Amino acid sequence: MKNASKVGKVLLAGETWVSRSIHIKGFDEFSSTTFHNGALAFLSVMHKYGIDVVQMPAHQVPDSFPRSLEELNDYSAIILSDIGSNSLLLSNELWLKSRSIPNAIDILSKWVTAGGSLLMVGGYLSFQGFQGIANFSNTSLNTVLPVLISQFDDRVEVPQGFEFKIEKEHIITQNFFKTFNKLEQRIPKLLGYNRTSLKAKSDLLLSINNDPLLAVCEIGNGRTAVWTSDIGPHWCPPEFITWTGYEELLSNLVSWLIRKI
Repeated sequence: MKNASKVGKVLLAGETWVSRSIHIKGFDEFSSTTFHNGALAFLSVMHKYGIDVVQMPAHQVPDSFPRSLEELNDYSAIILSDIGSNSLLLSNELWLKSRSIPNAIDILSKWVTAGGSLLMVGGYLSFQGFQGIANFSNTSLNTVLPVLISQFDDRVEVPQGFEFKIEKEHIITQNFFKTFNKLEQRIPKLLGYNRTSLKAKSDLLLSINNDPLLAVCEIGNGRTAVWTSDIGPHWCPPEFITWTGYEELLSNLVSWLIRKI
């Protein structure tokens, strides 16, 4: 299915946001706008391990995300990170001009079962998300991921931090498993995640209070995975990002998705 020259090329959709602030000083006020990218550490790790990741910022997703199998075939894996279903389902052509467009989520699901690979990363606009706004439970992605997405706000905020548990040794966690057992320093804590339910034929690799943190499955000819916490702020604090386990685990995960390991 894949173009051999494109093997290893990964599309990361999302994990950026724009913030607008209003500054009030006496009688006067003004606003400022800033752009933020929560994937910088993740992209640095992928570059270090020779994995070619192209990031599509969240504001470009509605008009630029692939809407055909041919476009998806340019990639070995798709990563959705903190980007809601509306950004995949809607575009300016549809929103402003009422013109029908292909359903990017259904096409993505079909691409996965035909041999593609998909990773969903946790966040306020992942899985079902903050107040249910991400709303992936009502899409076909809920049929291809290794977990079942809740119908409700699925965030679990853990301000005191949590430690995860290794459930199963897998090619993704094999080296990490050995490193984990040898580490003498304190393992940094994560600060939250999206609560999902493991599907029967999926492999649970890491858990949080019996909830999936890292789970994978093979569906049809494809592979899917979930990392239900963040790859950057705020659920993934600097202490976790700079920890050796962060790069070891995520590089192995993406390498498994693109069949590099």
